[in-house]
Amino acid sequence: MHDQFALTEDQLAIQDMAQKFTADRITPFAAEWDEKAHYPVEVWKAAGELGFGAIYVSEANGGIGLGRLEAALIMEAMAYGCPATSAYISIHNMAAWMIDRFGGDEIKARYLPSLVSMDKIASYCLTEPGSGSDAAALKTSARLDGDHYVLNGTKQFISGAGYNDIYVCMVRTGEDKSKGISCLVVEKDTPGLSFGAPEKKLGWNASPTAQVVFEDCRVPVANRVGAEGEGFRFAMAGLDGGRLNIGACSLGGAQRCLDEAVKYTKERQQFGQPVADFQNTQFMLADMATDLEAARALLYLAAAKVNAGAPDKSRFSAMAKRLATDSGSKIVNDALQLFGGYGYLKDYPIERFWRDLRVHSILEGTNQVMRMIVGRDLLRQ
Repeated sequence: MHDQFALTEDQLAIQDMAQKFTADRITPFAAEWDEKAHYPVEVWKAAGELGFGAIYVSEANGGIGLGRLEAALIMEAMAYGCPATSAYISIHNMAAWMIDRFGGDEIKARYLPSLVSMDKIASYCLTEPGSGSDAAALKTSARLDGDHYVLNGTKQFISGAGYNDIYVCMVRTGEDKSKGISCLVVEKDTPGLSFGAPEKKLGWNASPTAQVVFEDCRVPVANRVGAEGEGFRFAMAGLDGGRLNIGACSLGGAQRCLDEAVKYTKERQQFGQPVADFQNTQFMLADMATDLEAARALLYLAAAKVNAGAPDKSRFSAMAKRLATDSGSKIVNDALQLFGGYGYLKDYPIERFWRDLRVHSILEGTNQVMRMIVGRDLLRQ
């Protein structure tokens, strides 16, 4: 009988493949990507060959048709090398999944083959300068003009903006707050589409972030995903998976820093003995490991619920995202303390994870919004 708390053989094989890919193609280069703000597009193509560009795109449309737990395992494994890179893979997958799940046959045939292989890379455009947590208040307008929409407005904090080929955008086609939003696929070379300068950020330097600007940008009606007015529903449907993925990225980063701290404290000598021999060190490591396993268990449970379409899936995704991202940042912070002054240096990877994981408490829904979702759901019963 299968143990419900163990990963299946298939899941272990996928995890192993992702771990090997990360050790080979990401971990050795991540510090340099961070330092030079390099976007590792060449690594995307290799990841695409493994199916990592279409983890939960259906097999009928060329994806590998896996579940949310498998996706989390892949993100967690990749974040062990570089959380910014792993999180980017999550964004691309969300965009590809939206087209697969909600698009008509024609738009799927046009975009999915190149997205699945990661020959083309996708951005997901929801947030605006004035609407972050209040996503339904977005203002970017799409006015119908014959067989085109004319887009005007600005998207903020868009990962891959200016580099990526395809932009899956939420735009306002009607007055009604959430029911007036539609989903359009916009290609990079569309006249009237431009990009802001890359933002200078605390972390996530390996993933460029910029504004996406529409000035009388004409997009064919044929590029609409689903029906007019359904965009907000699609955007919300993608968030449970996105939250699991960003939580998984925190787990992977925290695991790396815990492993580095165990290794370092065994080697580092103070007062004539390894730092690991001090009880204080052992207690810190014990708490870090316990908190990590607790967050991981909740995240895997939430992934199973999202996969099964359980009625409480959104509450569990929000709980798991909140716990994994907060715990991840705390574990990395404690690892930095155990490294002492060396933890503050760029010679060691800890400070990079400390910077990269900090944003996970903000994006895919802030942790304050996660608490709102959980609290409302509890009181609804």
